[in-house]
Amino acid sequence: MEGATLLLFSLLFLHKSHAVELDTISDSSFLTDGDTLVSATGIFELGFFQPGSAENRYLGMWYKQISVRTVVWVANRNDPLPGASPLVLKITDEGLLGIFDNISMIWSSNTTTSGNATARLRDNGNLVVIDKNENVLWQSFDYPTDTLLPGMKLGKDYLRNKEWRLSSWKSSQDPSPGDLTWGADTRHYPENKLKQGASVIFRAGPWSNQQLTGIPVLSRSLTLIYEVTINESEVSFSSNFQGDPLISRFTLNSSARLESWAWVDNNRGWQLFVSFPRGACDTYNICSAYGTCSINTIQQLCSCLDEKRFVPRNQRAWDAANWSGGCIRRTPLECKNGSAGFIKYSNVKLPDTENTWYNMNMTIEECGTRCLQNCTCMAYANPDSSRNVCLLWFSDLLDIQVLPEGNGGQDIFVRMNLSELDSQSISIDHGGSNIKVILLVTIPGVLLIGLIIATWLCYARRKKKHAKPKGKGQIFNATKIQEDDMEQPLFSFATIANATANFSPANKLGEGGFGPVYKGMLEERKEIAVKRLSKYSSQGLDEFKNEVICISKLQHRNLVKLLGCCIQGDEKLLIYEYMPNKSLDLIIFDKTQSVLLDWTKRFKIIKGIARGLVYLHQDSRLRIIHRDVKASNILLDRDMNPKISDFGLARSFGGNETQANTERVVGTYGYMAPEYALDGLFSIKSDVFSLGVLMLEIVSGKRNRGFVDPQNEINLIEHVWRLYNEGRSLELIDTSYAESCHPSEVIRSIKVGLLCIQQNAVDRPNMSNVIVMLCHDGELPEPKLPSFLTTEHELRVVNYPSSTCTLGSLNDLTITEVDPR
Repeated sequence: MEGATLLLFSLLFLHKSHAVELDTISDSSFLTDGDTLVSATGIFELGFFQPGSAENRYLGMWYKQISVRTVVWVANRNDPLPGASPLVLKITDEGLLGIFDNISMIWSSNTTTSGNATARLRDNGNLVVIDKNENVLWQSFDYPTDTLLPGMKLGKDYLRNKEWRLSSWKSSQDPSPGDLTWGADTRHYPENKLKQGASVIFRAGPWSNQQLTGIPVLSRSLTLIYEVTINESEVSFSSNFQGDPLISRFTLNSSARLESWAWVDNNRGWQLFVSFPRGACDTYNICSAYGTCSINTIQQLCSCLDEKRFVPRNQRAWDAANWSGGCIRRTPLECKNGSAGFIKYSNVKLPDTENTWYNMNMTIEECGTRCLQNCTCMAYANPDSSRNVCLLWFSDLLDIQVLPEGNGGQDIFVRMNLSELDSQSISIDHGGSNIKVILLVTIPGVLLIGLIIATWLCYARRKKKHAKPKGKGQIFNATKIQEDDMEQPLFSFATIANATANFSPANKLGEGGFGPVYKGMLEERKEIAVKRLSKYSSQGLDEFKNEVICISKLQHRNLVKLLGCCIQGDEKLLIYEYMPNKSLDLIIFDKTQSVLLDWTKRFKIIKGIARGLVYLHQDSRLRIIHRDVKASNILLDRDMNPKISDFGLARSFGGNETQANTERVVGTYGYMAPEYALDGLFSIKSDVFSLGVLMLEIVSGKRNRGFVDPQNEINLIEHVWRLYNEGRSLELIDTSYAESCHPSEVIRSIKVGLLCIQQNAVDRPNMSNVIVMLCHDGELPEPKLPSFLTTEHELRVVNYPSSTCTLGSLNDLTITEVDPR
C-alpha cells in the first residue's frame, strides 16, 4: 500500500510539471492541479480552481475559449479543499470518479460498475461517467449548482429519486449552497419558483411548451424554446435558444437575481438578455387574493381582478397601499345547478398552482364543465396552448399579474354567479360539453346602465364644483390630533413608562433632533422603540403632529411602522416597531460594525430605500417628500432590511403637485439639494439628491460631511466625482466588504448615485427610474456636474443652538432653522 501511494504521488509530481489537456479520464489517467479535461470541440474545460482570492480549491467547469473565467458547475461545493495539498481526480477500480488528497477521498460520484469506467466532458457541459458500453453511470447535469445550461433540466425524476434545481453561491468567493433556490414546485401542476429558504420570492408561472407566463420573448431573432415533460416517471422543464447555437447560460446569483446570458462575439462579452425579478410586481403575491399587479399602473400597483365584481377586503388598508388583505367577491358564490358561469380574463400571469388539479388530455370545453361540477372550483385554464391541458383552481387565486401583450399572458376563466355575467361571459351547458355565449343584458338593461352612469357623472361634477382646493405643499398642522386622522392607537403614559423601566438610561438607544429614543417591552412581550419629545428639542409640536398624522397613513415594507403615540401633559411620545440593528449610520461608518454588511446586503439596502421613496413619491395616498433622508434615518430590522424613519419634516402634496417653496429650510447638511439649501425650493428631486449622497456613503463607508482626503477635497462628493472621471471608481470600495463585492453592481451604484446628485434638479432621475437603473443592466446616461455644496461657504445658520450643532461639526443632526438666500 505504501508503495502504491509513493508511486501515485511520484506520478503527481511529474504530471504537475506541465499543464496537460485530457479528453477523457480512465483507469490509466488522472487529472491534477494545472491539468484540465476539455470537451471534444473545446467549449468547456474542467479543472481545479480558486474563486477570487479565496484559499479553498474546488473542482469546477468553465468555458475554455472565454477569457473571463465563468464557472458553471462546481463538484465539491460542500467540501472545499484548503491549503496547497496535492489533489487528483481519478477513476477507481470500482468505477467511481473521485477527488483525492494525500490522506483520503474528498468527493466522489458515488457510482460503481463491474467493468472499466471512463469520465468524459461533453460539448453541452455535461460531465459523465460511462461504462464500457457507453451507458451513463453518473452525470453532472443531475447535480446543478447555480447555472442552468441549455439541455439541463429542472424538476424531478421519480424513478431515480433525483430532483433538479439551482442553488446560489453563498458569495462570489464561496460556491457552497446559499439559501436561494430556483426549481420546480411539482406537488401540483408544475411551475418554477425562486425561494429564500422556505419563502417564495418570485414565481415564473405554470409550465408551457410555448412560453412561461411572465417571461417575455427576448427578441424576434433570439427566442427561448421550452420542453416540458409531465408523466408518472418524470416531471421536467428545460430550455434552449432557437436558431443558431449560442454560448448561453441561466444563473441564480447571491443577490436573488435570475439572469439569462449569452456570449456575443461582436461585443466580446456576456450580454444579459433577461433578468428577474423585474420589479415590485414580480414580488410573490404582492396583491394577495384576487388582486392583480400591473406594471403599467402609475399611482398604485395593485387593484382587484375586476372592480365590478371584487372589492378590497379592507378598503382603508388598501387605500394606504397595504394590500395584504387582498380582495373578496362582492356577491358570494351560489352552488346549485345553472347558477354559475365564467368570466374570461386575458393577458394575465396565471395564479399560483398550489391547490390545483390538472389533466393532460382534456379540451378547454371539458375543463369548464369539470370545474362547474365542483362548487369549490374557482377557475380553470389551459396553461399550454400546444396541447390539451385542463388546470383547475380550488382556492383563492393568488399572485396574479396583468401583463403587457407579448409577455406570455394567458386566459383564465373565473367562476361567477349568473347574475354577475355580461355579454362577454361564458355559461356552461350541463347537457353537454359545448360552451355557448349567452347575452344577459337586454335593451332595458342597457338603458338602466346608461341612466346610472349619467346620474353618477352628474353627482361627480357637482362634488368637484363644491370641493375645497388643496394648498401646495402643506404641512400637517392640525390643532389637535384626532384618532381618525392618525389611524393608530393612543397609549397611556403609564404604559410606556412601565415598558421602558421609567425611561431608564440603560434602555436609551440614542438621541436625535426630536429627543431621546428608548427601547421598551409591552406586557404582551412586544418590543418597541419610544421617541420622547425633549423640552429642549429644536423640533416641536408641529413636527410631532406631522409625524403622527403622516406616517399613520403610510404602509410599506421599507417604511418604519408607527404603532401609536402618547400625549399627556407636557409628554409627547411616538411608539414604533423596534429595529434590533438600529440605524444604518451606526454600522457603515464604524470600522468594527461595517463587516456585518457585505456587498449583497448593502445593495439590498440601497434598493430597499429606493423602493420606499418610490412609494412616498408616487404610490401612497399622499405624495410625500421626506426632506431628511440620511443614514441615521434608515433603520435596519433583524434581516438588515431598511426602513425609512423620522417623518417629522415631511411635506405632503395633492394631485399632481411635485414641488413647493419654503422660507424655512429644514434637513441635514451634506444631504440637502442645492436648490433647497440656497433658495428653499424643494421637490421629489430633493429626496433623490439625498438618496444619491446616501448611496455614495453606503458604497464608500465614509460620511459626506467630515470627509478627509489627502488632496483636500471638500467632501465625499468631490472625491467620488474625481475618481469617476479618472476611471478609478472601484477605489471607493470599503475594505470591509471588498471580498464579497460584485464590481459591476458597485460601479452601477456609484454612477446612479452621481446621476442623483447632479447640480440641476431637472437632470436628476425620478425614483422610478432609479429603481429601473439599479435593477437592470442597460446603459446608463453620463452624469453631469454634481453639487459640491458646503455649509461653510453657501449657507447662513439662524437661531440654531451652537451647543448642539456648529458650522463645520461632523455630526448629522437635523437642522430645523436655516434661512435660504
